[in-house]
Parts: sequence; C-alpha cells; structure tokens
Amino acid sequence: MALRRFPEGMPDPDDFIVVEQPVPALQRGAVLVENSWFSLDPSMRIRMSGGESSYFAPYRIGAPLDGWAVGTVVESSNPDFTVGDTLHHACGWREHAVLVPDGSDWTSPRPVGVGGAIDARHHLSVLGASGFTAWAGLFKVAQLGPGETVFVSAAAGAVGSLAVQFAKLRGARVIASAGTSEKVRRLTGALGADAAFDYRTRPIGESLRSAAPDGIDVYFDSVGAEHLDAALESLRPGGRVALCGQIENYNHGTGASKGVTRLFSAIEKGLTLRGFLARMYTDDFGEFRSEVSHWFERGMLTVDETVIDGLENAPQGFIGMLGGANIGKTLVRLQAEA
Repeated sequence: MALRRFPEGMPDPDDFIVVEQPVPALQRGAVLVENSWFSLDPSMRIRMSGGESSYFAPYRIGAPLDGWAVGTVVESSNPDFTVGDTLHHACGWREHAVLVPDGSDWTSPRPVGVGGAIDARHHLSVLGASGFTAWAGLFKVAQLGPGETVFVSAAAGAVGSLAVQFAKLRGARVIASAGTSEKVRRLTGALGADAAFDYRTRPIGESLRSAAPDGIDVYFDSVGAEHLDAALESLRPGGRVALCGQIENYNHGTGASKGVTRLFSAIEKGLTLRGFLARMYTDDFGEFRSEVSHWFERGMLTVDETVIDGLENAPQGFIGMLGGANIGKTLVRLQAEA
C-alpha cells in the first residue's frame, strides 16, 4: 500500500493505492516474512503530511507505507532466523516483507514468543508499542504513584485503554474521557475506570471538575487542544503531564495548538509538562514486558481490538480510527494465525 497523494485534512480512501511488486531474491542476512497482522496508529497521520519530522520518517508519494507488523519467516538467508519464526518488525501495510535483522535500533526485526494466552497480534498492542507507550508515559514520564489521581484522554483507544488499566493495577484513581456513551460504559465497566465522561456532551472542563472536584495529579495526554486545557486547570500544584500525542491536531499538522489557553497554569502551579516517545525509554522495555506479561497472562488485562480484514480495507480502517470509530487497538488481519 502506498500514498497516491498527501491527504488534506481527514484522509480519503482515494489518497491510497495498492501496488503489486515482485518479491526480490534474498541477499545474505535477509529473511522473507509473510505478514499476518499490522498496526494502524493515529501517529501515522503525521507522516502523511509531506514535511520533515524527527518523530518518524515521513511517508513519500508512491513509496510503500510502513508501520508495526508481525509475521512468519517463510524463507531465510540469515543463520539466526529459521522458517516458522514469528517476527515483530516495522514493515507493515504489505503482505510480504524482506527484512535484514541487525538489532541496531528500536525498529529492527526481532523474534517474539507466541503460545498460551499470547497471540502474535498482542505484540502490536498490549505487549508492544501501544502497551509500552502507556506504561512508560504513566510510570517513567509522569511518575504516577499509588493513591494518586490520573486523567486519561482518548481512553478507549489503543494506548488509553491500556493506560487506564495499568494505572488501576498500580493503585491509582483513574478518570477517563471518550467520544461516545458506549465507550464511557466500557471504560467504567470492563476496563475499571473510577469515572468516565463523554467529552462531546458538555464542556470538558466541567466534566473533569465533576469527576475530580479535588483536582488531579497526573494527566496522560493523547489529544491536546481542549483536553489539555481542561487538565491544566484541574491539575494540583506540582502535577505532571505526559504528552503522548495530539490527535485533535493531526489532520492540521503538528505545529497546531488549538484550544490551549491555560499554559500559565504550568507556571503558577509548578507543573511539569513532558513530551515523550516510547523509543526514548527502550532501556526500560524489559521491565515493562516483565510486569505487563505477568498481568496479561494471569487474565488481569482486557485487550480491546478493532480488526480490519484485508490490505485493501486498511485505508478505510485508518480513516475510521482517526474519526473515533474504533475501540482499542486497530489491527489489519492479513493471514489467519496457526
């Protein structure tokens, strides 16, 4: 899958095109992977804007799109990898990928374990980048502690739904926001939030004050704009903000700051606002996997998914996710798992 043109505003299915290419012969050290699942993430919209960014390399017109994926090795010219291995890698949006694993960075292909409660796709969500982003943002960036109150926006999405549960398991009080009454019920039911509200029904600040009349200690921000404004007002002195994303502005470019008018609160309350990317905390990945695998394998976590079948349907799934049609992690299924 490639871009036919850069989207303007919300992407359109016609902005994408399926391209067929022959699989090249493997060079020494390479492996051929048949992808079974790949991830659709809001941050991909940033890469579709045509400009330069240090976030991730921007997509190019006509070039293959990429993103997190898992698949099975079907051919190998690398002595460290055998046919049948399951690999996690960064060449999604395609049915097959030729990879050269070298362990050089966060995106290098790596083998992952499957079996028992763990399917390959879980390495794209709860045990992968989404889970790690939630965990690192809460506990490394914001230093959330037991007994504190945290507000999580976009809380029914891939990262937010895990952040809600991780925070509860560490003993925090959790307030969550989402965009439909169905998602709110999910948050306070299966996902265990102490309070949740639909941000579309009344001003966010009013809803947050009602849920946390004594204020909040931490805000996990995936939205920006009015959500960030409301959190700045409700944060107690010395509060912390983990700046994970700005979904509200992704269709307008990362330089936008729509709706943020209360930044002076950071000065008068001594707040800490800290932006982060999960790859900044790769030294902590082992700790994350140990703790979250323990929770997951013991049935202590609920992993919500929205599954799209077929590469050709990935653009519509991506657009739906940007519009809030998903619950939990949005995944594209290419091959049935064994």
